Amino acid sequence: MTDFATLHLPTDPTVTAPDGSDVRVLLGLPGGSMAHFELKAGQVAKAVVHQTVDEVWYVLAGRGEMWRSQGGREETVALVPGVCLTIPVGTRFQFRAAADQPVSAVAVTLPPWPGEGEAVFVEGPWAPAGG
Repeated sequence: MTDFATLHLPTDPTVTAPDGSDVRVLLGLPGGSMAHFELKAGQVAKAVVHQTVDEVWYVLAGRGEMWRSQGGREETVALVPGVCLTIPVGTRFQFRAAADQPVSAVAVTLPPWPGEGEAVFVEGPWAPAGG
């Protein structure tokens, strides 16, 4: 049996994701892990594809856009509070924050994030840029 745990959202980012977003690592269990992602206003993440994990995202605050491409299907959706979306393994994706405000989301990774080498850089619709 796994012990239960409690964690408050860290004030500062824990790590920088391969795509360049600020990450506050949250808790996990053997079946999955959770993290808080944030892009500053005007920032564009690098486009990536995950090799072994699925993700479910829920947007908490701000505005932005998420591009996803999988098996010939391509879609860009608005990231606004209350939007929930999936990123199945093998889906190319990229997100960006609105010019005037950051965007933040929590995501569950299934199975837990394995570490370095999971995210592979791919071509996306937007040039990555800092804000």
